Amino acid sequence: MAEWDRERAVDRVEHVVETVEREQMPVPVREIWVYGDIALGLDPVERLDIYLTKDILLHDDADREAEFVEEYGIESVGKTVRAEWADANPEYLRATSGGHAAPEKCLAAHLLGDDEPIHLEVCNASFEDNVKQRLKGALARESYEEILDPRGVCLWMEGTRSTEAVEKLRAGEFVFPTLPDALEMLGADAETAEAAADTLAGSRERQEGSSVRGDVI
Repeated sequence: MAEWDRERAVDRVEHVVETVEREQMPVPVREIWVYGDIALGLDPVERLDIYLTKDILLHDDADREAEFVEEYGIESVGKTVRAEWADANPEYLRATSGGHAAPEKCLAAHLLGDDEPIHLEVCNASFEDNVKQRLKGALARESYEEILDPRGVCLWMEGTRSTEAVEKLRAGEFVFPTLPDALEMLGADAETAEAAADTLAGSRERQEGSSVRGDVI
């Protein structure tokens, strides 16, 4: 598995933040978090986990949808992703299996390289709210691979960067419990928390290159 030294991993996260600040995104982005290895102060970082909170775009420029269907064969541009962004960045336009513009895939294409060891989580809910919702659903279904590691750090919110958080991240100063302990704090029993942590570790080992997961709550 490819890995990055800690300094490079933090630099990469800062570049993502700067890109969101500087460039138009396919949908509005409200929060940027990191979680997992990089938040834990590990060096090297085997895989970089980034969480984006986005707004749901509703009818940005829906009258132009037919143009993009004709040119790219992708529906919902102007509805679920910005038409202006698609005009400027057609190479990043991505669709669902059903042929509709996929905000999370468009964000990943814009922000990540194909071969980078980065996982991007995209949701309309805040990181903390999604952690709780995902854990609740995963425990009910015993689908532990759906759990989101709760050990996260917010680096950017509503246009404001946390310089202190970035500095502490770079120095590896954040202190978090083990994953089983963190899941217990959120309501999982000890045995389930251990099983869930093992499942997440196994799932992580199978990941290669960049990946993205979209969620709506």
